[in-house]
Amino acid sequence: MGSIPVNDSAARRPRTPSRAVRRRRALLAVLVILLIVALASGAAAWTLLYQPQTEIAAGQPVHVEIPGGASTAQIASLLASQGVVENANMFRLRTRLAESDAGLKAGAYDLTTGMDYDDVIAVLTEGPTIVYFTVTIPEGFVIDQIAERLEEQAGIPAEEFLALAKSGGSNEFPDRPYLAQGYEGSLEGYLFPKTYSIREGSTAREVIEMMLDQFETEIATIDMAPADSRGQSLHDIVTIASIIEREAAVPQDRELVSSVIYNRLARDMRLEICATVEYVLPGNRFRLTNEDLKIESPFNSYKYAGLPPGPIASPGLAALQAAVVPAQTDYLYYVLTSQDGSHTFASTYEEFQRAKELSKEVFGE
Repeated sequence: MGSIPVNDSAARRPRTPSRAVRRRRALLAVLVILLIVALASGAAAWTLLYQPQTEIAAGQPVHVEIPGGASTAQIASLLASQGVVENANMFRLRTRLAESDAGLKAGAYDLTTGMDYDDVIAVLTEGPTIVYFTVTIPEGFVIDQIAERLEEQAGIPAEEFLALAKSGGSNEFPDRPYLAQGYEGSLEGYLFPKTYSIREGSTAREVIEMMLDQFETEIATIDMAPADSRGQSLHDIVTIASIIEREAAVPQDRELVSSVIYNRLARDMRLEICATVEYVLPGNRFRLTNEDLKIESPFNSYKYAGLPPGPIASPGLAALQAAVVPAQTDYLYYVLTSQDGSHTFASTYEEFQRAKELSKEVFGE
């Protein structure tokens, strides 16, 4: 029987899909693309409006200050950053839908984290019901100055404040062991200088606790390893920083004043720093007299060697940092020689005398 010829190439050629199949495949591809776009849009929308912007646990009290003139966007960002609402964009959307954009009131609020958007809008629309006083404590203030300002600007009785701040120490604040080294229980140097928002009706103790909390927050940002390697205590550092704060009027002098303190201590020289004498003298003086320098006090660094027994003011963060890391110099003296508060530094007594003459030329006898 004869065989039937077969065209091999034709047998192996795949069949071309019908037009209907091609249409179904194209439609399926379009649907897949639309689904991907929808999912991507949904993910973007979720991120934009629903994703929490902080990881702060809900239910925690938080004090929020809405500044005057703040836009809704700024308010939303502030609330989200502190965890009051989860998402700033959602807060803006909900505020717009509630037609409350122009109704959010500036002021101080006590809120909680994780609040409902509508509840926050209602609170901010009603306005603050709690009065807060903004009080700025400058660097270099002493306890008496702090007490006076708090009484004037926040209604905190100065007598009540002074009773705790001048002798309370670790007895009144036992959870703060570093206060045990304070001179006669004084909190001098540890009441951190800063702008505080003080709630109306606060007690002196509450304000002191707030200031001590701030001190601990600030000091934790400083690497204390250099001080530890020198065998210094926190009290030593705060004491040196307080002297720097009172003596250095311009930033570039801080580390240099610190170097003079360390260099004189290393040579067993008395510090002979006017600020330590001024601390125990009433009133303000531009120059100290010879009689002033004879005053009997452990703070008188003209009479007694070493550091004074405690801080002489509230140092700021920059002064604390300079106390930990002084400049590396051979300076032993400095003299105020400029109207801007800057000093001339000297390594020898002869240079010191020339600086004193320059000071007289600038400021008079």
